[in-house]
Amino acid sequence: MHERHLNRLQLFLLAIVLAALVASAIAPFDRATWWAEVMPVLIAVPILVATARRFPLTPLTCYLIAFFALILILGGTYTYAQVPLGFWLQDIFGFTRNPYDRIGHFFQGVTPAILGRELLLRTSPLRQGKWLFFLLLLSCLGISASYELIEWASAVFWADGSVAFLGTQGDIWDAQWDMFLALLGAASALLLFSRLHDRQLSEVKKNIK
Repeated sequence: MHERHLNRLQLFLLAIVLAALVASAIAPFDRATWWAEVMPVLIAVPILVATARRFPLTPLTCYLIAFFALILILGGTYTYAQVPLGFWLQDIFGFTRNPYDRIGHFFQGVTPAILGRELLLRTSPLRQGKWLFFLLLLSCLGISASYELIEWASAVFWADGSVAFLGTQGDIWDAQWDMFLALLGAASALLLFSRLHDRQLSEVKKNIK
């Protein structure tokens, strides 16, 4: 029963992500930036669909992946510095810049932390505890740093065309903030969701057996 529900959940979330992806592709602010921003979604979706039956993910992980995909798609549609939601938050809280990219980098820590936790607990000898927490933090920080290297490479090779993709908005500490927020997101996710995740992992393991 739970396995059927999980499959329906995956299909539901997949439909939402694909609908958002198609809508965003119609008239994005900048086509090249759109491709760059949504590329992780275009890579992840086929992999997740291909492995969904033999390696069903927990509902928590599915929700986080879908939510992060929507963040990336929205950022690709407008470019991160121009997302209307960010301007709304900027007006409410009096920020000096559009903070939408900060949200994206926070969830760049949240989602990989829980996904990585699931993969390690299900496929490796690692178990719940301090070492798992520490290794996941380092992994998420490494993912964030790798993304910053990609942004640096785009700035070198794409020159002025990389401005929309980078979304630095004149902040010289943008890369450092991005990595810090990813680290904060990973730590927050592991502290807040680990118990729920453990319960869902137990249910998935029962259904697989």
